Amino acid sequence: MLAIFKKEDWWTIWLGAFFLGGTALGLITFIPKLPKWTAWQDALPVDLIVPIILWGLGLAAVTALALKVMGEDVRKYLTAFPVIFLLTVLAFLIGNQSTLSHYGFNNVIWALVLGMLISNLWKIPTWLVPALRSELFIKTGLALLGAEILFTRVLSLGLHGLGVGWLIPPILLIFMYLYGTRVLKMKSKALVATVATCTSVCGVSAAIATGAAVKAKKEEISAAISVSLIVTVLMMLGMPILIRWLGLSEAVAGSWIGGTIDSTGAVVVAGSMVGPLAMEVAAIVKMLQNALIGIVAFCWALFFVTRVEQEPGTERLGIKEIWLRFPKFILGFVGASLVTSFVLVPLLGQGEVEGILNITATIRSWLFALAFVAIGLESRFANLKKVFTGQATVKLHVVGQAVNVLLTLLASLYFFRGF
Repeated sequence: MLAIFKKEDWWTIWLGAFFLGGTALGLITFIPKLPKWTAWQDALPVDLIVPIILWGLGLAAVTALALKVMGEDVRKYLTAFPVIFLLTVLAFLIGNQSTLSHYGFNNVIWALVLGMLISNLWKIPTWLVPALRSELFIKTGLALLGAEILFTRVLSLGLHGLGVGWLIPPILLIFMYLYGTRVLKMKSKALVATVATCTSVCGVSAAIATGAAVKAKKEEISAAISVSLIVTVLMMLGMPILIRWLGLSEAVAGSWIGGTIDSTGAVVVAGSMVGPLAMEVAAIVKMLQNALIGIVAFCWALFFVTRVEQEPGTERLGIKEIWLRFPKFILGFVGASLVTSFVLVPLLGQGEVEGILNITATIRSWLFALAFVAIGLESRFANLKKVFTGQATVKLHVVGQAVNVLLTLLASLYFFRGF
């Protein structure tokens, strides 16, 4: 029993439950959200300064409590956390600039860039390391993401959405794994699995889940995410132009966007460039793919334990190892979705739940940005260079995404014809 309070993976569930439960019960009613801005004077409204400071203190206290129970040195964590938080605020300030935000250069990208610039231009001081809790931040954010996947919305497209959102990813996963291991001869099968899932399912979230399931190295997960973010921006800008040239209907266009662009935010932006129906269809198809995160992570853990890591002559790994390998935050992800869909919506109504989700989504965006600052600070080009040797990682993602674009277009044309 004590293990569920001593492991970081379990604490991502408890923290996610705290934020969702606190918001649903009315204990958390406001989380500061920095606005989009054009003139720099409007980047940080004066009336948000105190709420941001209080939010930083509250977030530090809650996460420090989790670390204290886990037996970590809380004093060192609290000493370093303000620096990580200030860099996160800076990432929001830059990413919220209207032009940058419009073209997809959002806070997540700037959080990663700022962290990588600092880590590669200067040596990270040892006192800052205790606050680099990228997995704690991002997995808690992913647990909250589950609350945003309402079953009523996901099922609103019926077989149309399921045909695109659930049919193509498994095909692409198998293709990319075989292509990476047998054609490109990539040595790290964990890296191949991480890139394949990042491309096939939903980018960053899927990369983190799969990386944990297959025990990928941190630099391998960072490499998969870096390539994904670059390609995501290019696709977000290019696909609406291509769609207009091809003359696709909004429903087909939205399905195509939702099934291929990795980031949910970029999916919504690209869909909105085509039209309101395209944006709605794109968002729901992407939600359907997001719902696959737990299933895919479990399948990878099962495959790696029983096949990839099963050396001839060694003791056979059992069910316990699969359970140990399984990312526990997926339970929080699924649980949040079920509670929101089947408890909160019937009790409180759709409108009230949307208000709750607006707050939890803001908390999630802060946690994601904190995580990417930490990932950037942990990522040195010297380490990433090893992963990118021979450009196999980039080639795997690009080829996989090209196949994804083609297959998803064909599926969208079939399932959304006359929609």
